[in-house]
Amino acid sequence: MSLNSTPSSDRVHIGIFGKRNAGKSSLINALTGQSLAIVSDVAGTTTDPVSKAMELLPLGPVVMIDTPGLDDVGELGGLRIKKTYQVLNKTDIAVVVIDPTEGKGEEEDALIGRIRAKGLQYIVVYNKSDLKKVTDTDENSIAVSAQTGENINELKERLAHIVPQQTGEFPIIADKVEKGDLAVLVVPIDSSAPKGRLILPQQQVIRELLECGCTAVVCRDHELDGTLKALGKKPKYVITDSQAFAKVSEITPKDICLTSFSILFARHKGDLAKLVKGAAALDNIADGDRILISEGCTHHRQCEDIGTVKLPGWIRKHTSAQPLFEFTSGTEFPADLSGYKLIVHCGGCMLNEREMKYRISCACDAGVPITNYGTAIAHMNGILRRSLEIFPEITL
Repeated sequence: MSLNSTPSSDRVHIGIFGKRNAGKSSLINALTGQSLAIVSDVAGTTTDPVSKAMELLPLGPVVMIDTPGLDDVGELGGLRIKKTYQVLNKTDIAVVVIDPTEGKGEEEDALIGRIRAKGLQYIVVYNKSDLKKVTDTDENSIAVSAQTGENINELKERLAHIVPQQTGEFPIIADKVEKGDLAVLVVPIDSSAPKGRLILPQQQVIRELLECGCTAVVCRDHELDGTLKALGKKPKYVITDSQAFAKVSEITPKDICLTSFSILFARHKGDLAKLVKGAAALDNIADGDRILISEGCTHHRQCEDIGTVKLPGWIRKHTSAQPLFEFTSGTEFPADLSGYKLIVHCGGCMLNEREMKYRISCACDAGVPITNYGTAIAHMNGILRRSLEIFPEITL
C-alpha cells in the first residue's frame, strides 16, 4: 500500500497543543512545508480540531491535528478546550507548543499531566526562538522557530525517534489463514453502499488476504449460493457484511467457517472478548432503557441506514421492548456513559486503535456493557457462536 493511500486510522496521529497564538498552526506549516493551517495574529483562529492526513518525512504517513487554544475563554471557549482534550484519545504523539515570551503556565502543566497519565509519547516545543532564546531544553523539549525554520528538521527527527511502536496485538485475519486458502467475501450492494468503491474494512481484508497468498472471491449476498457451487474447492471462510448475516448464515454450509468484517475488526483494534460479553445485554433490554449507537465516522445517511434504522428495528424485534435510542458519530462520544443500559458501536474502521480501545475502556469504567454491530447482529440471529469459530480462544 502506498503512503498516499494509507488509511487515516493506520497513520501515526500527531496532536499539536498549546495556548492561543503559541504558534501551533505556524509550526504545522513549518513541519509540512505547506500552508495547511490558517495562521493569524488574532488569538483563537483555530476554533475546532482540524485533522490533515499527509506524509511527514522521516516518519511517513501521519495525521496532523491542530487544536484550539488551551487558554480559550467564555462558554464556547470551554467547549473548545474540552474538544482539545478529547483529541488526546486518538493521539500517538503529543506536541505541546509554548511561546517562550510568555513561558509555560498552568494550562500546559495540566495538559502534560494528562498526557503522562495516558502514557503518551510527547515533546515540548518552544516556538518563536527567533524572539527569545531557550537554552534549558532536555530530552523531552526543543526550541524552534517556525518563522525562520531553526531546528525544524531536528524536530522532525525527534518526532521520528519517539514514534510509538504499533500497538496492534492482532492483524485483521493474517494469523488465521495459510498460503493458498480461499475466502469468499459477501458485499451487499444496496442504496447505502458507496458508489464506485468498497468500504474500508472490505478493502483492508482483501489486501491482507492477498498479502498472505490467499484467494479472495467477492460476491453479493444474493449471489452467494451460486458462487459457492461454482467454486472448484470449498472456501476456508465466508466473511460477510454484518447486515446480511442472517441470510448468509442460511446459505453457508455448516462446515465452512463464517464470520463478519465487523467481528474481524473487533479483534483487530478493539477487545473482542468484551464486545462479545456486551452482546448478552441485549437479552435484558426493557422499555425505556437508553441505548447508545455510536459510529466512528460521519456519512450521509440513507433511508435504510444500518445505525439509525436497521439496528434499532432489529433490537426492538429481539427484545420485544421499546428502548430509547441515542446516536453519536465521528469524534463525538459522551463523557458520561452512566445512564446507558448498552452501547452498540460500529466496527471502528475509521478510528485508530487507541481511540477504539479508549471508548471500550470508558464503557467498562462506567459499568456499561458495550458491543459492536457485527457481534450484536450475530447474537440477535443466534449465530454468534458460529461466527466466533475463527477465534476459538473467545468463549461465550
